[in-house]
Amino acid sequence: MAHEIAWEAAPLRTWATGRGRFLGFLRRLVREKPLGAFGAAIVVAMLAMALLADLLAPYPYDTINLADILTEPNADHLLGTDFLGRDLLSRIIFGGRVSIYVALTTVVISVTIATTLGVLSGWLGGRVDALIQQLLVNTWIALPALLILLALASIIGPGLFTVVFILSLGGISGSRVVRSSVMSIKSAPFIEAAQAMGATTPWIMLRHIVPNTFAPVIILASIDFGRIILAEATLSFLGFGVPPPFPTWGQMLSGDSLSHFHDAPWTMLWPGLVLTLAVFGSNVFGDALRDLLDPRLRGAGKH
Repeated sequence: MAHEIAWEAAPLRTWATGRGRFLGFLRRLVREKPLGAFGAAIVVAMLAMALLADLLAPYPYDTINLADILTEPNADHLLGTDFLGRDLLSRIIFGGRVSIYVALTTVVISVTIATTLGVLSGWLGGRVDALIQQLLVNTWIALPALLILLALASIIGPGLFTVVFILSLGGISGSRVVRSSVMSIKSAPFIEAAQAMGATTPWIMLRHIVPNTFAPVIILASIDFGRIILAEATLSFLGFGVPPPFPTWGQMLSGDSLSHFHDAPWTMLWPGLVLTLAVFGSNVFGDALRDLLDPRLRGAGKH
């Protein structure tokens, strides 16, 4: 009976410990990095907007109303309308859903690529390290990123899958961050103890190496989030992103909206401000995470 009570209480203690650490981290974030906390609030607000787009948007994103073409902001259309009479607020909210979905999906794939290449390169070393870092990573970094994105997009064709696939390749360069972390971990005493006990290489990688790279991976993901939103907007602006009728922030800044900038500046002002705010929030939040999670940066100046 006592054993059963102890077994049932263990998950509660684990949950309480995890919750306490999370709340402690939030307090540190607010106290030591207030600008980073503000960025985190922006990111959370953007995620909530994407999830609740159907409830928050006052109109469908694709409803055309030729009687309200290029209407200035008013009580019916808080941010005005575009060249087809579509409500800008609704399109910005649904555009955030597309942009956030692309960013989250791409970050997961990109981080997986970076972790896999970084762990293999840092742990195995030798020829494997030279092949990955010298041949693959250095070649990728040496080539202009925008030209690679445009070339691949023109070959594959525009679409949601194309955008996610192309932007996920950024994980190749991110593998250097993971590799550096692995290089410092693999000589640690607990790794030597695991090897002395006869642990296999795959077991050591999965049980010890990968979990200890979580801090740099989280930092990498948070910084990449803003970069990917901006890159997706760039591809959409150039016509290689998610095709209509689905709205994206970059798409709203291009085409006919660009031609109406002088007589209806609000058609580009609001999407541009939201895009800027999203990138700013994710970047300052990523910087704050880096300062708080990287022990080498503790004690640095506060933002």
